[in-house]
Amino acid sequence: MPEQSAFCLVGARVLHPGEGIREETIVVRNGRIDAVLPDAGGPCPEGMRVDAGGALLTPGLIDLHTHGIRTFRYEAGRKELARAASHLGAYGCTCVYPTLLGKPEPAFLDLLAETCRVLPHIGEVAMPGVHLEGPFLAYTGAGCTTSPGDTGLVDDMLAAAGGKLAAMSISPEVENILPVIERLVEAGVRVFITHTGADLEDTRRAIDAGARHATHFYDVFYPQPESDLGVRPVACAEVVLADRRTSVDFIVDGVHVHPVAIRLALHAKGWENVLLITDSNVGAGMPPGDYDTPWGFRIHAHPEKAARILPPHTYAGALAGSALTMNLGMKNFLAWFGDEYTAEQLWAAGTSNPARRMGLKNKGVIRPGADADLVLWREEDMTPAMTWVGGRLVYSADA
Repeated sequence: MPEQSAFCLVGARVLHPGEGIREETIVVRNGRIDAVLPDAGGPCPEGMRVDAGGALLTPGLIDLHTHGIRTFRYEAGRKELARAASHLGAYGCTCVYPTLLGKPEPAFLDLLAETCRVLPHIGEVAMPGVHLEGPFLAYTGAGCTTSPGDTGLVDDMLAAAGGKLAAMSISPEVENILPVIERLVEAGVRVFITHTGADLEDTRRAIDAGARHATHFYDVFYPQPESDLGVRPVACAEVVLADRRTSVDFIVDGVHVHPVAIRLALHAKGWENVLLITDSNVGAGMPPGDYDTPWGFRIHAHPEKAARILPPHTYAGALAGSALTMNLGMKNFLAWFGDEYTAEQLWAAGTSNPARRMGLKNKGVIRPGADADLVLWREEDMTPAMTWVGGRLVYSADA
């Protein structure tokens, strides 16, 4: 099927996140949704008709936290970034924020600048900006840098990114972090909480300063030690769950966090404030197997078992990131919580919720004027039949 800048998608069950599923005709022109017609079999101009055959159509999935896909890492330079982008449509992902491990080093500023310069030239997926995981973190996790807050370094990063720094993950207990949060918020950068063992007061202060989201929630969120025997401490995780200003995201692979914790967040935050991410890296989207990494060790990657370091490494068996793709995360989410929430509520976690968190007014929805980032699904295995980004067909299962 050729790429199309103008087409009518007829006979789809169109999912509107948080609203419902309706049989409609979608008209796309010039990269945007031109019309949403209530007649599922409505007339189309000659040569524009695409028959959906009753399949489910949703907005494209949006991943706020991802380090790579297949054998490609986003922080390995512009060539690998472009190669990674060419594969994402196969997983129904139409918008990503490449996640780089922030470092207080001149070489990192060069990498950040190079990455941000290439983002507008990526066509196979939308990349509105980058997400920096660190360097102002309390715990390293999988290779992250720990560093005290430094507003001078923040200014250097903002300058290097040239307006493309969209989000930064920090830890509330890091020294001098409040001026960092305030400077980021002033610059329009979303502040995420992660890699933390912060207590109640540090977390409250970070949220009051402008932190509004917690990423890979529950993972690398350490509890406070019990100081009064028998009294369970209330700390970062509880503050985030209780504060109506914050949203959370999860790695929904069944390994990084138990579904019970995700259900708790759905109850506490409401379905509108729970998001899906992959935190994917080398091995994600690949068949189960052993893979080389650029860090000097091999991993075994499996979409249902995450990625784990292989012997003879000192930390053999330890997690080495996620092997998840967004479509499989969505499949798990629907299977785990479809008994309590509607499909349109659950699909919001991968579409409209991340779009709203990042201020993407024309993504994550299907309405006139929105970007034509769309996925037609094969629901039996939750793989895309077709994926469009800006009205351009970037993936077809039949191609």
